[in-house]
Amino acid sequence: MGPRDRMSKRLSAKYKIDRRFGQNIWGRPKSPVNKRSYGPGQHGQRRKGKMSDFGLQLIAKQKLRFYYGNITERQFRKIYAEAARRKGNTAENLIGLLESRLDAIVYRSKFAPTPFAARQIVNHGHVKVNGRRVNIPSYVCRAGDVIEIREKARNMALVIEALQSAERDFPEYIEVDPKGMTAKYTRIPQLSDVPYPVQMEPNLVVEYYAS
Repeated sequence: MGPRDRMSKRLSAKYKIDRRFGQNIWGRPKSPVNKRSYGPGQHGQRRKGKMSDFGLQLIAKQKLRFYYGNITERQFRKIYAEAARRKGNTAENLIGLLESRLDAIVYRSKFAPTPFAARQIVNHGHVKVNGRRVNIPSYVCRAGDVIEIREKARNMALVIEALQSAERDFPEYIEVDPKGMTAKYTRIPQLSDVPYPVQMEPNLVVEYYAS
């Protein structure tokens, strides 16, 4: 299987997730749900009945989990537990922890086209935090941390194309130097700061785990 076939397979999997939720989860311009507002399959147009509270909570949880590169359920539950343990609003804490992940910051800084690609870049050892190589995508960054793409990875087509893409803007809580391929994580964001292309409802995620 060649690189184009693998890329096509990965895109097909992401579009399948979009169709499942009936929303363009990552805001990609070629998503199939951009052309229709109903669910997949022969009876998709008749499926939009009233959903139970649990069903809405489950969808909110799955949507947020998939958005960050399909984090495993076990890992996502651990992030929720940490959010609940911390002081303050659990829903806001949850978003803050998700956005503080190294792979999320690499994605937000446009060093990768998708959260999945960001995870791969980190896994392969192409990223430094404060001058030290970190290859753990779930590594939690702190305000003030400087993230950079290592020298040998700066000419990767994946990185260059992502930086040049006009699909996404840099969020206010990350200061990016595209030429130097460095980014400073200036502060932990709140839900209203995060540029989600679809509505996220972390309060429903909290209800799902708390129930």
